Amino acid sequence: MASDQCIGVLTSGGDCPGLNAAIRGLGKAALDRFDMSMIGFRDGFRGLVQDRTLRITGEKLSGILTDGGTILGTSRDKPHKMPIGDRTEDMTPAIVETYHRHGLEAVVCIGGGGTQKNAMRLMEAGLNVVTLPKTIDNDIAGTDVSFGFDTALQIATEAIDRLHSTATSHHRVIVVELMGHRAGWLALGAGIAGGADAILIPEIPYSPEVVAEAIKRRAKRGHRFSIVAVAEGAVTIEQQQQIDSLVQQKKDAQDKDEKKTASDALKKFHEEHVDHTLHLTGQLEKSTGMESRLTILGHLQRGGTPSAADRLLATRLGSACAEVLSKRQYAVMVAARGDATENIPLVEVAGQKKLVPPDHPWVRAARLVGTCMGDE
Repeated sequence: MASDQCIGVLTSGGDCPGLNAAIRGLGKAALDRFDMSMIGFRDGFRGLVQDRTLRITGEKLSGILTDGGTILGTSRDKPHKMPIGDRTEDMTPAIVETYHRHGLEAVVCIGGGGTQKNAMRLMEAGLNVVTLPKTIDNDIAGTDVSFGFDTALQIATEAIDRLHSTATSHHRVIVVELMGHRAGWLALGAGIAGGADAILIPEIPYSPEVVAEAIKRRAKRGHRFSIVAVAEGAVTIEQQQQIDSLVQQKKDAQDKDEKKTASDALKKFHEEHVDHTLHLTGQLEKSTGMESRLTILGHLQRGGTPSAADRLLATRLGSACAEVLSKRQYAVMVAARGDATENIPLVEVAGQKKLVPPDHPWVRAARLVGTCMGDE
């Protein structure tokens, strides 16, 4: 038993189903099995900076397993670049002070890719840190799956199922945009499960002309509607070439001014890319002659009650995290590996992304059933 351990916990980044289940799994195991005490910090890393806490007790954990969101609140604040009034400051020293003020043995950071990087910064500042992987994008390196993904996949699949009805009735092309800035796991999985006729993901640059031709071939075979599932980060072949060129310019920059110019150009590209699915919808209508409509699922994919699979995964990872803490193992992310868990060094996770390999079995399955991936 480790009765002298006081553990901090926070949730950071975007909300997703399963966060409360993970807090509950961690808390119940830590409090009941390992006799630890636990303090929650509100609204991510900002709660550590401002020392805004919630004492985690059995009563606080009761009934939250099925709740979406997070009882701790969340934010995208970064410890080293935190808005304070009208300025941005490195608040890492304030976090270190809060950590020691409460006599914490360690702090558990639950979040996605950005949270993993911020957690490593706290580790480099001398704090004991353990992380848990959550994100509906499923793009965290080192883990088979992150909690939140399964629920979002079900929501997105159901949405595509429903869109089939109106697409069929009105003989339309329905373009549905799903979340996924750099990784296409959600669009790919939901597209396959929902029977989308074309799936466009960031890892496979596409040609609008190829997609339009696929839709016209369907029409010739008597299929007077099509569903196109698009990840929000999907890019055309030409756009990918532009991105590659700007990234190379940034790498080859001889001074700060050149690097800033390339960085600003990349930032502008991504800002202007926000409406790309609307533009694609217009292109498809013009090229195919079929009425085309766009549906953006947005934050709908992140809300609501977590699925049974996400509750199970979050509980497994949360309780395993408590066991890791009881052994005083730090600087790791507790990852899902098969039916077990594995401690992955945080340095191997932070800054890395798990993207969809172009030859992944899901991609092959999609192609084999005749789904257009936009590239051939």
